[in-house]
Parts: sequence; structure tokens; C-alpha cells
Amino acid sequence: MEYSFRERDVLIRALTHKSHPAEQTTPEPVAKTTASDNEQLEFFGDAILGFLVSEALFERFPAYSEGKLSKLKSWLVSATYLHTVAEELHLGDALRLGRGEEMSGGRGKKAILANALEAVLAAVYLDGGMDAARAFVRGRILPQGAWDFEVSLPTALTDFKSALQEKAQACGLPQPKYVIVAERGPEHAKTFTVEVRVGKDKASRADGISKKDAGQRAAERMLDLIASL
Repeated sequence: MEYSFRERDVLIRALTHKSHPAEQTTPEPVAKTTASDNEQLEFFGDAILGFLVSEALFERFPAYSEGKLSKLKSWLVSATYLHTVAEELHLGDALRLGRGEEMSGGRGKKAILANALEAVLAAVYLDGGMDAARAFVRGRILPQGAWDFEVSLPTALTDFKSALQEKAQACGLPQPKYVIVAERGPEHAKTFTVEVRVGKDKASRADGISKKDAGQRAAERMLDLIASL
């Protein structure tokens, strides 16, 4: 799926890492400084991606249980998977980075590329609407061809809680502790927020359509946090 932006500013913003405007000595025009980096777009794109992936899975696998669908979704929205997609799209080549981030290999960093891909999805939605965003997700982000739970789900990419437990043990850190910190929405469509803590000073939160999904996503973020230390 190829998409041509009508408003280039929203694409430029989606490709702008926070390190870029932080190093600018000359302010950009007012119209472009209202939101000068892609963090808000990444936040918005994460929500759009979650919905569109859930929609696609619901349509493609009508016989799958909620547990299977949640695991597939966790894989497809994970930073590890999105990083792979971003690399296939050569997204790193188009990023606007500060010099410091550039010198430290920012164009290849998993979190930066995954977040930028979500920001680009939000930009597609804002520029072209939901149909354009749906086409982008199904044409560029979801695996192409035949795939299903049994053959397409790498355990290492979905069982983040087990991976975090092993990582903590290997690093001599306390074992992770999970707490449900929020529940929102009606009974049939709840969103859960789970926090995972490793010791006193390391914490990460994530949302999910189930407690298990939120816990897995929180564990994934904690793995990224520990890896960046």
C-alpha cells in the first residue's frame, strides 16, 4: 500500500524524534511548533493500531478464542515486531534526529523505529481518514499471505512475562511484580492498565483488552527499559 500525503507537515512531524527540535537553535515557524515532535502522534497511533489489528484478527480468525486473539495482537503491536516492519520500510532513513541521537545509532534503535511507525500510522489517519489507515495497516504492517496462530506466533515475541523473569534473574534484579492499577470501560469492552515493577526504582505500565494482554505489554516495555540501561 502506497500512500501520498496531502499535508506534508503531519508526515514531517511523524518522522521527527524529540531529539531533533531539542537541538534546534532557531525556532521553526509557529505553524510547525505547536507540536514539534512525534510523541503525541505515537500515542495516538498506538491506539489506532490496536483497534485496526483487533479488527483484522476478528475478521480473519472467527473461531479463535479471546486468548489466542490477544496473543496474536500482542505480537503484532509489539515493539519487536514493529521494529522489523519499520526496517523493511527503511523508515530509519527518513527520521529527523538530533545529532546526539544520530551519533548513538538512533536510526536503528528498536523503540525509536517502532514509535515512529505508530506516529506515521497516526499521520496517515489524520491526513486520509480511517480507510487510509486501515489500508496502511493491512498492506504494510500485518503479515502478508497465509498466517495463523499455530505457524506465525513466535513464543519469544509474545511471552514477555517469562522473558522478563529470566532477564531479571540473569541481571541479579528482584523478580517482577504486577499490579492492576486501572479498569475502564463497560463490562463487555474493558481496558485494563497493569504496572510491573522490578525493584523499587523500575516501573512500567501498559494498557490491554485483558489483564493478561496488559501484563504482557507492560513486561515488554520493562524489557526495553532494562535493555536501555
